[in-house]
Amino acid sequence: MHPHLAPRRRLALGFAVALTAAGVMTATAQATPQESKQQPARGADKAAVSGLNGPYLYLGWGNPPNATEFLKATGNTQLTMAFILAKGGCEPAWDGQRPLAGGRDAQTIRAVQAAGGSITPSIGGWSGNKLGEACKSAADLAGAYQKVIDAYKLDSIDIDIESTEVESEPVRKRVIDALKILKDRNRGLKVYVTFGTAPSGPIAPGKDLVRKGAKAGLDVDGWTVMPFDFGDGTTDMVAATKSAVDGLKNVVKTEYGLSDDAAYRKVGFSSMNGKTDVQGEVVTPAGFKEMVNYAKQHHLARVSFWAVNRDRPCAGGGDGGSCSGIDQKQWEFSKILAGYQG
Repeated sequence: MHPHLAPRRRLALGFAVALTAAGVMTATAQATPQESKQQPARGADKAAVSGLNGPYLYLGWGNPPNATEFLKATGNTQLTMAFILAKGGCEPAWDGQRPLAGGRDAQTIRAVQAAGGSITPSIGGWSGNKLGEACKSAADLAGAYQKVIDAYKLDSIDIDIESTEVESEPVRKRVIDALKILKDRNRGLKVYVTFGTAPSGPIAPGKDLVRKGAKAGLDVDGWTVMPFDFGDGTTDMVAATKSAVDGLKNVVKTEYGLSDDAAYRKVGFSSMNGKTDVQGEVVTPAGFKEMVNYAKQHHLARVSFWAVNRDRPCAGGGDGGSCSGIDQKQWEFSKILAGYQG
């Protein structure tokens, strides 16, 4: 893991380390779901596509672009904004520090919404205090999630479950149960669950998440894997992405009793543009375009990448939080993703 890269991207690397080492991975929110039961997510007519193709924007790192200017320049209409973590117990905050209201994050969301765009917050990430662990019951966790939804009248959320949060069986169950509460009480809300993967598909924690979701009757709109940072010398990132999603599709198909076509429509992937955190792994614009074409063939529920902060060439070489480390045009990955409509 490069220290200059953001916390979320450590998830897949953590899986890779676990795979290499062991063969497998093994205070209460004040708002409650009941208080918001009568308030469905705004824009139910937009909810069918909210979160479908929003690349990640992280305001806490890497010279992020102005969101509305970025959307105009690229043709994108959606963004996934990272990260919501826990502050002072079961209380949501951006990076566990910045408040939901009044700060730069809220201003960015309002500006994007005013321009007709859609925001999907990413709740979780690799480092920091996760709400799934800080909140001690499913009801409390649902209440924390609900605060984020209500703060911005959201149509979709992304639960980015990583590190110790995804490794804990009780926490995985708590997250699934909390999402079931949200789905039952927010008509039209789109829920995406994002986690790491092996090239063959989800490993133990990811499989268990899907299994628990099916058992709970949770209608996840997009189970999403992050096919990179494999740590095994993988260089064909297109093939690895396809096989990882195929593996995820098979798990969803089995657990939910779906056809292949229906299962593909319930899964997706979030790639990483340019150099990943593992030497030798590179996602090129041409490779990403092939991945998006694969998504079009199967009508995947969600396609994204980390991150727009890096979607530009590096001056003088290298790579980092502000550039991809490869030869590319500015916003090239984002423009490819903008063409994905499911």
